[in-house]
Amino acid sequence: MNRDLDGTKVWAVGGSVVLDRLGSDRTRGLSASQVADRQASEGPNALPPAPRRSALRRFLAQLQNLLIYILLAAAGVTLLLGHRVDAGVILGVVLINAVIGFIQEGRAEDALAGIRDMLPSNARVLRDGHRREVAARELVTGDIVWLSAGDRVPADLRLLETRHLRIDEATLTGESVPSDKHAEVVAAEAAVADRHGMAHSGTLVTHGQGVGVVTAIGLATEIGRISALVGREPTLSTPLMRQMARFAADVSWVILGLASVAFAFGVGLHHRTVSEMFLASVGLAVAAIPEGLPAIMTIALAIGVKRMAGRRAIIRRLPAVEALGSVTIICTDKTGTLTRNEMTVEQCLLADGRFEVSGEAYGASGDVRAASGALADLSNPGLIELARAGALCNDAEVTMADGQARLAGEPTEGALLGFALKVGIDPAFEQAAFPRTDVIPFDSRHKFMASLHHDHAGHRFVYLKGAPERVLECCSRQRQAGDDRPIDRALWLHQMEVAAAAGRRLLAVATRLADPRTECLAFEDIQRGGFSLLGMLAISDPPREEAAEAIRRCRAAGIGIRMITGDHATTALAIARRLGLARDPIAMSGSEIESLAAEELAEAAQRTAVFARTSPEHKLRLVEALQSRGHVVAMTGDGINDAPALRQADIGVAMGCKGTEAARDASEMVLADDNFASISAAIEEGRTVYDNLRKAIVFILPTNGGEALVILAAVVAGTELPITPAQILWVNMITAVTLALALAFEPAEERVMARPPRCAREALIDRFLVWRVLLVSMLLLAGSFGLYLFEVAQGAPIEVARTVAVNALVVGEAAYLLSARRLFGPSFANDALRSIGPALAAIAAVMLAQLAFSYLPPMQRLFASASLGAGSWSRILAVGLVTLLVVEAEKRLMGLGRTPAPDA
Repeated sequence: MNRDLDGTKVWAVGGSVVLDRLGSDRTRGLSASQVADRQASEGPNALPPAPRRSALRRFLAQLQNLLIYILLAAAGVTLLLGHRVDAGVILGVVLINAVIGFIQEGRAEDALAGIRDMLPSNARVLRDGHRREVAARELVTGDIVWLSAGDRVPADLRLLETRHLRIDEATLTGESVPSDKHAEVVAAEAAVADRHGMAHSGTLVTHGQGVGVVTAIGLATEIGRISALVGREPTLSTPLMRQMARFAADVSWVILGLASVAFAFGVGLHHRTVSEMFLASVGLAVAAIPEGLPAIMTIALAIGVKRMAGRRAIIRRLPAVEALGSVTIICTDKTGTLTRNEMTVEQCLLADGRFEVSGEAYGASGDVRAASGALADLSNPGLIELARAGALCNDAEVTMADGQARLAGEPTEGALLGFALKVGIDPAFEQAAFPRTDVIPFDSRHKFMASLHHDHAGHRFVYLKGAPERVLECCSRQRQAGDDRPIDRALWLHQMEVAAAAGRRLLAVATRLADPRTECLAFEDIQRGGFSLLGMLAISDPPREEAAEAIRRCRAAGIGIRMITGDHATTALAIARRLGLARDPIAMSGSEIESLAAEELAEAAQRTAVFARTSPEHKLRLVEALQSRGHVVAMTGDGINDAPALRQADIGVAMGCKGTEAARDASEMVLADDNFASISAAIEEGRTVYDNLRKAIVFILPTNGGEALVILAAVVAGTELPITPAQILWVNMITAVTLALALAFEPAEERVMARPPRCAREALIDRFLVWRVLLVSMLLLAGSFGLYLFEVAQGAPIEVARTVAVNALVVGEAAYLLSARRLFGPSFANDALRSIGPALAAIAAVMLAQLAFSYLPPMQRLFASASLGAGSWSRILAVGLVTLLVVEAEKRLMGLGRTPAPDA
């Protein structure tokens, strides 16, 4: 069963019509035979689990990557050469990468499980004229269901009867205030948040009672439709993953080309044997394969994860660390993300003055200040009487737990208790001093709540709170300077207009003496008026204090912000202005989004800062529209309604404290403190990780390039190989990985958040860095092969000449490491010197390893190395010094010594 009855939306027709078309009866419900037939045709009221791949298939999928194929080929070649330990190290790198991907693979299924867990287990229904409790999964369309405070709605219901019914739909619609429900008809085109005659599956009843008829179960419900969207939408690869795929393909072709050229040159020109040149070509391939690169990438990302965790951002997928650095647009929910998701009294309006209220929502911490900014006189009788009335005409309760105020009840009433505490009123004391005798609960039809109290001395009085226009109808006087005076309606109407423009909700509070004999309240008692208006309270879900600064930092970094919320446009725009989201933000509604074609929406999304009254489909379309224009999109959210868009976004960012399990499981990153400001810190870390990865790549490639060119030069010259395959693996696994690892610890460079995001389509290594790789490769070739030829010419044994060549390569790489710490800026500037420690430690470790390589007998036997004299070491160190000086001079000559990276 879907949400339509013969093409008519169920919320757009009366309850009796829905009952008739569903073949149900209000007084008897469905019969046992009807239930059995419908269970057979409709299936259970449950969200089906998504099909899951077997563990083996999920693991093998992690190996379907070209770089992994290169690593496996390197391991195979290494094994053929007889170096089992080295082959084991390479295979270990492959295994680590595969295990990490395997662990993260099932998040889509976890997101569905998070949504399924929100469904209640039991429901109270009417069947065969008897009320009974059944498992929620056994419900069928046409069942009559009872709701009461504390229940989770078990299916989508068309409400038939309500009594003060209010339902918290924040996780479905983004509304920060529970929705008033009634059984009346609403427009067919009404958004989910405006369907007041519907109760949706998975939402929470906060107040009152209701009766409804089931119109949709399982996947046909609103929450089921979201579940289908979460399961359907693929998670896009990150920019780094796409760049590494292109890079791996390029490296593969270069390696294959170089090996083929070397093989053909040796066999055709120098008439070497096929087997001899095959081994030489294999050695060249081993030299050119950057087997340390995936390990460095994984380690750098893992270091980024640790740094982000220290800044309250928990990463669920390693590539997400880097992707944060390329984010160009953040699509953020409003409620609970930019705002506190706590209703707070922000202004107190009396007839003789206005007061500003600050501090926590439901606790005593905060200030009450006069319009002038001075602290208010809390002995002001007007303030005291208004705070007392708000605390007494109230059904909420605030308790303290772990130093935090915890609310039991509706957020608006919790805000009134918080205001009372700030004024110095103790709600518990007041409730004991002025006990409640009777109450008329709040109802959306009459828009007020009234309570009757006495003071133990025979006096009785009524407090009235509610919508300003409704309370004003009952008031003929206003409390001013401790006296009741004729009401100034123009004053209060103006206050209402100002509050509406600011996106705040006004609550009016009034009082009246009652007959000492009065024991109960009736609507007629309220309707006859005679109340004196105590004042009005402006209530809103305020922005987080740190959100405005975080938005400023993001905008300075070239990152656009889009607010996408299910709340009203007026409220959303007011929050946007207070946060400085845009100079003059404009809002687009969900209905307007529906009316636009994909291309039109992509254009509108470019210039619109606020999107209001949105559904999950709207959020998903907006993310897709922005991505179609080349944006890398981060989507923040905390509700079920955010889950599909979180998965579609390049980076999904969920709230860890107040976020739903479904949202957390659909995301790549979770904010442990629900703080939007943590996103700015995470983006900074993401940019730093990408910078460090780029440095590592530009460092590793000349190492492999230098080795490959040395072998290629030997083949062309017809000489013995200056470096054996075993020595190549030593250089690759000891020096490349160890030295490059130091780059993963580099801190953020200055002004990293003052440059725009890099283009996700740009090459991982641009033309200038290709030149840098070639330059350093040629320097290493000249130093290593040149010294090898020099030693041979001096009559040194081949073992000594090769040892000199290996050490020249290593020292040249160590010197280049010092320069690679700053790709474009001077490497010995003050900020660079402050963080040089890890690089010096890595160089020291590698030099100790090289001394062992050169002088320890076991290493000499394993790698065919030999001891060197002081003269050889002086020439080796000169190679390192020349390499460093040439690269630093190149930076200055190219005019890049004082400019940021090209992606800045």
